[in-house]
Amino acid sequence: MSITAKHVTKQFGNFTALTDVNLEVPTGTLMALLGPSGSGKTTLLRIVAGLENPDAGVILHHDEDVTERSPKERNVGFVFQHYALFRHMSVFENIAFGMRVRRRPKDEITNRVHELLNLVRLEGLHKRYPSQLSGGQRQRVALARALAVQPRVLLLDEPFGALDAKVRMELRQWLRRLHEEIHLTTVFVTHDQEEAFEVADRVVVMNHGRVEQAGTPQEVFDHPANAFVMDFLGNVNVFHGRVHDGKVMLGNLEVAYPHESRADSQDVKGYVRPHELDVNREPADGAGVPGRIVQINPTGSVAKVRVMSEDFGLAMNVDLPLERYGELQLAVGEIVYVAPRRVRFFPPDDYVI
Repeated sequence: MSITAKHVTKQFGNFTALTDVNLEVPTGTLMALLGPSGSGKTTLLRIVAGLENPDAGVILHHDEDVTERSPKERNVGFVFQHYALFRHMSVFENIAFGMRVRRRPKDEITNRVHELLNLVRLEGLHKRYPSQLSGGQRQRVALARALAVQPRVLLLDEPFGALDAKVRMELRQWLRRLHEEIHLTTVFVTHDQEEAFEVADRVVVMNHGRVEQAGTPQEVFDHPANAFVMDFLGNVNVFHGRVHDGKVMLGNLEVAYPHESRADSQDVKGYVRPHELDVNREPADGAGVPGRIVQINPTGSVAKVRVMSEDFGLAMNVDLPLERYGELQLAVGEIVYVAPRRVRFFPPDDYVI
């Protein structure tokens, strides 16, 4: 079941939550709606579910207009951040609830509940109550309840937001494996970039009620559409410079400017990710921004080095591979030279950090 949103707009009083949003979720895709708080992610998800009505635009399921239909008529499964389980019901009865409302036969309900308990790895816990479960187990019960009615679409609103980091990581991996088993068209909301990139086939980055970019995780990270996406997806260093004759001076570095300049000299920003910077004890090829190392934090597969350039008013964050860090034998207080291997520029009217 594919999902399409066309020109969706939604207002709450004077606040515009969504503006002319277009979205395509191909059949069988696991898609993440990613963005900061207030970007419109949950509003869009609730409109897709039928829990909110758009002020303009349409929602299609497999080219069929469902804009005016209820969640039940759309046959969607919805999982909330805080589980929304019935505390007075056992695990079995929570999962069975939707099927009982639909008056499914007793044998069918029993078989389906046990099938789902196996699917979500909660065999043997059917008699327990939500208060007797861990947060991760409660979230899996909520997911099983959503799947019980065999929905055509599964929607999840920050499904792991209320859990601690270790449980979130385990459930992310589990959700990815589950999707590979059942291939149900799924959309989930998150503000966690790592979560979206680890779980989703496709990522939609939202900001201020608009879609900034959509694509695979690698496409969005490697080729950000604008400065907002660049800044939102991970750490970024911002170099300030001026364009003249198609060149930009970033500190004492000269870099080609890829956009048309509307003036002989104008202020621009260059964006560089920490892993795209290198550190040398001498300027490489005569170029490099001088600075003093103020912090070193070897962690995981990289050493995080913070360099302060007083000459240019820059604080630079550099991620060095541990092998390179070991070669240099850097120490706090040393003067080094930082040079980017890649600099991205965006049109001057774009997002400003």
